[in-house]
Amino acid sequence: MKPLLKKVLIGVGATLGVLALGFGAYVLILTRAFDASMAKVYSTPLPAIKRSTDPEVIARGEHLSHSIGGCAGHDCHGKDLAGGRVVDVGPVGSFAGPNITEGGLLAVYSDAELARLLKTGVKKDNRSIRFMPVQDFYWLPDSDIAAIVSYLRTVKPSNKPNGTTSIGTLGKVLDRRDEFPWDVARFVEGKPKDTAPPPAPTKAYGEFVVRLCTGCHGETLAGGPIPGAPPSLPVPLNITLHETGIKSYTYDDFVKVLKTGVRKNGQKLDPFMAVDLTQNLDEIELQALWAAISARPPKAFGGR
Repeated sequence: MKPLLKKVLIGVGATLGVLALGFGAYVLILTRAFDASMAKVYSTPLPAIKRSTDPEVIARGEHLSHSIGGCAGHDCHGKDLAGGRVVDVGPVGSFAGPNITEGGLLAVYSDAELARLLKTGVKKDNRSIRFMPVQDFYWLPDSDIAAIVSYLRTVKPSNKPNGTTSIGTLGKVLDRRDEFPWDVARFVEGKPKDTAPPPAPTKAYGEFVVRLCTGCHGETLAGGPIPGAPPSLPVPLNITLHETGIKSYTYDDFVKVLKTGVRKNGQKLDPFMAVDLTQNLDEIELQALWAAISARPPKAFGGR
């Protein structure tokens, strides 16, 4: 080997070694920060929220649990709320919504503790819950939180065992980069403390409802691969009014997708799309959601 070539190769090798060490240190710093944050004990006060036995309140809670609140999704706690399926996101981790009936975790939570969890992501032990998408619905007013609590207390108890949730190193890194929230309380703590206006078919209310879409479709709603997700996980579509999105859709087309899971071209959505929840949105929520999406600037697919 010529001396010059040998020097170049040694230099390249040394550079790659330094980069590898630097990357390793970066990963170590983020994973330690994640572990420390998950061990944090919060002093979040308990809200003055109690269950109600009013049938209208319970009915409101049932609606929210099967739609905006997302409790009854098959990728959350399941239709019977006794636990959802295990969702594997490769090296990021895996998760399964636990049994939240009175035969499961609900039995050890007071009304106030459950309400705090729904509003802040802080568990009974004052630490952060993992992955539960509180950031999608924490904006619900206390009356709606009370309604959900009230409904959950009426659900048939089940003794179904909980699935397991595990977080990979990549999951911890993505969480600290705010790209895949596992450390829910930290994520919610950094959000604005705003509450939605009363439900109405308006953009103002829709801007809150549309937050339910951003976890998958991204903050811009333009879709694209979820950071760190394995190839087996479907790629969220663009739901802005762009040529690569839903520019040709009318309101009726939009509603059909959410109610049936079938796109305008006749193609069925991947089962990963939570049609089991969106099909339960009421007319006010649907109109508000469409108003918010229609007002967003069109973005090319993949802009997330």
